Amino acid sequence: MPDDARIATRTVHAGLDPDPTYGSIVPAIHQTSTYVQPAPGQFVGDFDYSRSANPTRTALENAIGQLEGGLASAFSSGLAGEHALITAVARAGAHVVLPNDLYGGTYRLVDSVLTRWGLSYAIVDQRDLDAVAAAIRPETALVWVETPTNPTLNVVDIAGLVEVVRGAAATLAREDGGGAASRFAPGPLVVVDNTFATPIHQRPLELGADAVVHSTTKYLGGHSDVVGGAVVVRDEELHRAVRHVQNAVGAVPGPFDCFLLHRGLRTLHLRVAQHDRNGAAVSEYLRGAAGVSEVHWPGFGGMVSFRHPDAVRIASSTAIFSLAESLGGVESLIEVPQAMTHQSVEGSDAAVPADLVRLSCGVEDPADLVADLERAIAG
Repeated sequence: MPDDARIATRTVHAGLDPDPTYGSIVPAIHQTSTYVQPAPGQFVGDFDYSRSANPTRTALENAIGQLEGGLASAFSSGLAGEHALITAVARAGAHVVLPNDLYGGTYRLVDSVLTRWGLSYAIVDQRDLDAVAAAIRPETALVWVETPTNPTLNVVDIAGLVEVVRGAAATLAREDGGGAASRFAPGPLVVVDNTFATPIHQRPLELGADAVVHSTTKYLGGHSDVVGGAVVVRDEELHRAVRHVQNAVGAVPGPFDCFLLHRGLRTLHLRVAQHDRNGAAVSEYLRGAAGVSEVHWPGFGGMVSFRHPDAVRIASSTAIFSLAESLGGVESLIEVPQAMTHQSVEGSDAAVPADLVRLSCGVEDPADLVADLERAIAG
């Protein structure tokens, strides 16, 4: 594939190297746990045991890396990837800056698991870059960004945030003269969860971020039939560190999961275009709907959220939108985050209101989605 290929071409061809034996245009499913070695300690490529590497997983990792412009590692879930990245980067006693609107699973991982190992955190509205700068400490190892955020879909200025973080870290270094809490940079690494935007709309590494994470379960896979995650980084040393945790902990996707994700990836640009159209149509309707307030849509994508006093009833009344957690699939989903995906943030600075409804608009006809919501809201 040419280096200057556009994103639509990249989504189709990324990671697709013809099979060297039979010329298959689709990567084979290497459903194996181990590999025959020609001599003790000698093996073909990186393949000695499938926890460490598998050709089907390698094809997927190459594809995701090509789309995000970095070095990718695939995991069995998005949270497994997040755990690997944080533990690869942060020393004991390190500090993380989180957004005040974020996926409940990320908050749970940091708050109830990693704090027991000495990690501390601050929560700030990352749209306020001055607040981000004020949250940086000498021991800050990571600034964790979601944009758009989950579930209220706030948009964060990635390039501006990177500049502010670098400046704040440089000031602290001059004042304190201390060592970096991160193992890989003089200041905190900026990590962007790009699950909602996808590389179709946003490539954070090109904007100065150090790492990108995905729940590949969502838009990259796109068909609600597989669970997975990915970490993509720019730095080779950081990539090796993430790979080390990937192998040491072993939270890797199986070959068939990798095949499904790679197959879904090849239609990403087509699906995202329809998600965009449906998100626009649904948000436009909701802005004039009776009882609806605070309609959130970032201007792209299929994620929409809004507030309504009858949130639970509405979410239980739709016929096309299915009441279910997750997002990013071809089918439309509806949920009440406070009672479902975001229970773990209840009582924290990242808590969400009980009357918030989150929509994942699929690829159906937008008129049908609007009509479905209209019926449900009317009761």
